[in-house]
Amino acid sequence: MKKCVILAFTSTRRFPFTSRAQPAQSPPVMLKAGIVGLPNVGKSTLFNAVTRSRKAEAANYPFCTIDPNVGVVTVPDPRLAVLSKLSGSKKLVPAAIEFVDIAGLVKGASEGAGLGNQFLANIRETDAIVQVVRCFENDDIIHELGSVDPVRDIEIINSELILADITAMEKRRQSREKKAKSGDKEAKKEVELIDVLLPHLYDGKPAITLQFATEDLPYIKDFFLLSMKRTIYACNVAEDELATASADPDSQPLVAKVRKFAAEHFGAEAVVISARIEEELVDLDPEEAQAFLADMGVSDSGVSTLIRGVYHLLGLRTYLTTGVQETRAWTINAGDKAPAAAGVIHTDFERGFIAAEIVHFDDLVACGSKSAARDVGKLRIEGKDYTVKDGDVIEFRFNV
Repeated sequence: MKKCVILAFTSTRRFPFTSRAQPAQSPPVMLKAGIVGLPNVGKSTLFNAVTRSRKAEAANYPFCTIDPNVGVVTVPDPRLAVLSKLSGSKKLVPAAIEFVDIAGLVKGASEGAGLGNQFLANIRETDAIVQVVRCFENDDIIHELGSVDPVRDIEIINSELILADITAMEKRRQSREKKAKSGDKEAKKEVELIDVLLPHLYDGKPAITLQFATEDLPYIKDFFLLSMKRTIYACNVAEDELATASADPDSQPLVAKVRKFAAEHFGAEAVVISARIEEELVDLDPEEAQAFLADMGVSDSGVSTLIRGVYHLLGLRTYLTTGVQETRAWTINAGDKAPAAAGVIHTDFERGFIAAEIVHFDDLVACGSKSAARDVGKLRIEGKDYTVKDGDVIEFRFNV
């Protein structure tokens, strides 16, 4: 039996992931979040801030972004530093997701206006949407529609996504109708679902607000509906409003409107950011950035909150491993069982899974060590049916 000691506070057996006996597995496909919005709302500025780069051109005119910019973003997780201190790790490896900066959308995009066709094609390839809405007044920054109204902006974008879905579903129904009449069960099922979906879309409601039976979800996934994308709203506020809006979002009228609208119509979250301030942090080291924010009366970065929100929006969760060599955050899907979580490290771990030795991060920190956690019953052995929780610190046992 091989035992991979990942949580290695007291064990004498270390099994480094980089050893020749254990070749590293290719990383899983990374999920993408597309940053969208009307022109001049701060999309590219936010992308630069999120990716800590200056890859996207940010200018005061529409369509300064034409081809989508892509950046890999690490997920802020203060638990890594805590675990690293406990185990004396040589390095930290955070989780990561991909962000895509997509060209601005205008009214009529579903019919090809502006860069609409390109916008819709790019967003179709993403797994979730960060919709940036302008929540500040500034006469020096042009708004595409001549005034600042974030709820109107949201409705425009959502309407274009819905209209694009209507066009796609009408075409799909026509292509499946003949097969359905001839007795093709798959085509018949698709037509039945489209006949339920289209009236909902005609009413101006996004597909994500329609309830589907579990057995119908694979069909819906194959429709590649734009209005089925999970969305988080980024309320872009002025620099001098960040501290107040972060402490009490509803104190800023435009942010309050977005939060209310997003919750009531989509059950979605809205977070406060100041893209301009975040962009100023790009060239600062972490300590300088923290001091800069503290001087403004802000304890945490709005972008950090946004990244964590997107991570959870994508249905992703993190379990942790720690040892002398490294402390690492591993990305899994919410609801994954222990063998699937083990397989993220290497397929051999899943194939030969025996058990998982688990202690939750909070319990481990409270106890101070793995042995202390075991003494008070906080460290336990779980089998194949265990659903891994965000924040679990795990050592896998396997035999290949």
